[in-house]
Amino acid sequence: MARHAVKKLPRSGSRALLRAGLTVTAAGAALGVGGTASAGAVEPGPAASPVQALTAAVHHSAAGGLAPVKDLQLDPLANTSADPLDNTLGTQVADFKPVDTGFVTGPLASGASLGDLPVVGGAAGLLPS
Repeated sequence: MARHAVKKLPRSGSRALLRAGLTVTAAGAALGVGGTASAGAVEPGPAASPVQALTAAVHHSAAGGLAPVKDLQLDPLANTSADPLDNTLGTQVADFKPVDTGFVTGPLASGASLGDLPVVGGAAGLLPS
């Protein structure tokens, strides 16, 4: 067997460091989730259950994380001379109404965000913000 194909077993010290690092990471994540839930939630009333409080905390956290994404410009090259989506292609057959690609690429080429798109905009309205 070639020397490079031999598996190198980690030393016991490095395995202990890995376990300690994973433990600290898990503890930090648990504290972060608890801190987020307590900071984002309003004081629950006497009838509110822990499930309702957790649901409210997740909703507030998701709203804070998704609101900027909904308003973000999707095409970074929009309104520039190098935008490949600014070109439209159209055709007309006989007396039929002309068809072009501007309906699909137009909103992106003008710097639209997720909520401004024709089909996806309605679905983006369902996201919390």
